[in-house]
Amino acid sequence: MAKNLSELSMTEKTYTLPGTVCFDLAPKAGGEPYRIFLYIPTGEPPAEGWPLLVLTDGNATFPFAVASLVTQAPYPTGTNVGWGVIAAIGYPSDEPYNALRRAWDLGPPPIKSYPPYFEGGPAVRIGGTGELIDVIETQLLPRLSEMVRLDATRRSLFGHSFGGLFTLYALFERPALFANWIAASPTIYWEGSEILNNEVRRQSVAGHAAFLHLSAGEYEGDKLAPFQYRNEDAASRLEKRKTERTIALAQEMAERLNRPEDGIRTQFELFAGQTHMSVLGPAVNRAVGIAFEVVDKNA
Repeated sequence: MAKNLSELSMTEKTYTLPGTVCFDLAPKAGGEPYRIFLYIPTGEPPAEGWPLLVLTDGNATFPFAVASLVTQAPYPTGTNVGWGVIAAIGYPSDEPYNALRRAWDLGPPPIKSYPPYFEGGPAVRIGGTGELIDVIETQLLPRLSEMVRLDATRRSLFGHSFGGLFTLYALFERPALFANWIAASPTIYWEGSEILNNEVRRQSVAGHAAFLHLSAGEYEGDKLAPFQYRNEDAASRLEKRKTERTIALAQEMAERLNRPEDGIRTQFELFAGQTHMSVLGPAVNRAVGIAFEVVDKNA
């Protein structure tokens, strides 16, 4: 029996997600390239262009998003999901996460350094969110528009955990960039909830109606998942959850910002039975439903 993929015979074939491609995008300001994972529907786009969903942590989130879209979009009357373009921002790696790069890209200012993840490793730096937003605005979106016709009024951004924090930062700093902002399990507590200062200073755009969807898993509050109570770190994990207050802080932000008269409406959703990591699948699925919702043009 083969122990790993490298030991399989030549009769087996590598599986890839049908209809997907990827390309590397080097920041104009310098630095390591991003890997962009891309799905474009077959056929002619609508006259106004395809809606677009952009995801952070692309190596991890892209497979969820593509599977969710291609299994739902063929049945719009049963799912309320139509076709659209998915572009996920990741890194040139086969691993689902790049801990060091995502810390810099998704962790908002101020710029700070933390101890290495492991002894002898590099320091962990945060504060580069503005650079990634610039890449999205000045490089990624124009590049995608050259490749396929897109509807500039139906762009959505998704992020989970630190990616959720990035989504909130981008919303507060560049609200016109996307129509839908989907922040799953955002780490609002990070750095003493520094993001709340960005919220207070948030920009608004006249005539631009933003939608913010905040969410968390059921076991991101003051209780653990049943299996987690069996773990040796149950007590410390529970104390950490109570300090992070992921559910409460997201709920409070949704309630505070839900002001359609000020150009923003919000929704909070709790995903039953999910932990901070297991919520990723349901949260990406919800992002697909929001980004590619069937729009009644006669309404």
